[in-house]
Amino acid sequence: MTAVADLLDRHGTTYAEQAGIRLRDTPAPLYRLLVLTQLCAIRIRADTAVAAARELFAAKLRTPRAMADSTWQQRVDLLGRAHYVRYDESTATALGEGAELVRRRWRGDLRRLREEAGRDPAAIGRLLREVPRIGPVGADVFRREAQLVWPELRPFFDRRALTAAAGLGLPRSPDALAALVPGDDLARLAAALVRSALS
Repeated sequence: MTAVADLLDRHGTTYAEQAGIRLRDTPAPLYRLLVLTQLCAIRIRADTAVAAARELFAAKLRTPRAMADSTWQQRVDLLGRAHYVRYDESTATALGEGAELVRRRWRGDLRRLREEAGRDPAAIGRLLREVPRIGPVGADVFRREAQLVWPELRPFFDRRALTAAAGLGLPRSPDALAALVPGDDLARLAAALVRSALS
């Protein structure tokens, strides 16, 4: 088994998959990825962020409308159940504000953000940073996962993935890494590199 095949076998689950998101280019899965990104965008263990996303989704907070219609306390309680502590109150606020922004600006559909950005990866990143709690790292997390369904993002390997690739003796260039796997596996490879660095 090659080093890349072994890496994908051991660590190739995307964070969206782990959170139970079947990513497609439709409004609800893209919004759930945005929520996961908001949860991952602070210094907290990825597994805790994923567990928090699963709690929110199990409570049917899967669309901007449902998230905006939930109460702040409901969101705090759901985050607490996932042991998403210390940031639970500020994150509950950010989730509510983010849902309202997505509803107001993009009418609940992040494909409109994509079109507003002209499908330009850098512009997509800038618009994502307008969502509460999402900074440069969060915008990278979203684009790293969304490249599965938004081909214009390919190949997307953020700084953490590229550093991990270099540490494993793999190319440090996004194009060279992309040549190692089929296009549909780019998100898995990017996630695998990040996960391998964290393991």
